[in-house]
Amino acid sequence: MTVVEHLDELRRRLVISLLAVGVASIVGFVFFDTILDLLLRPYRNALLALPPEARPQGALSGRLVYSAPIEPFLTFLKVGFFSGLMIALPIVMWQVWGFITPGLTSRERRLSAPFVISSVALFAGGAAFSYALMPRGLSFLFSFGGDNLLPLLSVDRYLGFFIMLTLAFGLSFEFPILMVFLAGARIITTVQMRRWRRYVYLGLTIFAAIITPTQDPYTMLLMTVPLILFYEIAILVARLFKR
Repeated sequence: MTVVEHLDELRRRLVISLLAVGVASIVGFVFFDTILDLLLRPYRNALLALPPEARPQGALSGRLVYSAPIEPFLTFLKVGFFSGLMIALPIVMWQVWGFITPGLTSRERRLSAPFVISSVALFAGGAAFSYALMPRGLSFLFSFGGDNLLPLLSVDRYLGFFIMLTLAFGLSFEFPILMVFLAGARIITTVQMRRWRRYVYLGLTIFAAIITPTQDPYTMLLMTVPLILFYEIAILVARLFKR
């Protein structure tokens, strides 16, 4: 394929992905109240963990505030499109694989289904881990306010934090897919991956310390151990490809 043909293929894949996200977002718009209630549960659980005197009035309802007239409408769009991205993720990953397929061998092309399934499963695992960790992280961050500060979050700031953390954890769990792809493309080898093991472990530990909101050693360990296991699994998978 020429450069122009590659660009045309990329445009086609992007259009399909955007259409899939747009159509899936309809589900988010229809079930907006249910999804928003689900997204607010970590915030409510974090407030319950605070001492009664450190909670704002009516905190147990877990309601968020907004400061601009257009903010409820933007929240509606944000929740809808975020839900659409999560629902359409298998189609998006299939389009990503379809774009890189021309550069692969016939043996590697047969890995389309495992690639998409594993990518979606790993991203979902990272998102679920983030969701389970978020109440603890919010409680930790709220605790710095002491008795003189009350947590009264705006819906825009909270959803921004929620989406950022979910995407960060979801993408970080794609780490083994990236390593296997680099090995499959002969950019790195399993010999190099084993040689770099101690440096990668250190880098993953630092990454986990930065990305986890609580910054305590237990939560950081919960993030570091899966990433290290993913790295070792990536080495084993790459060896199956004899890379």
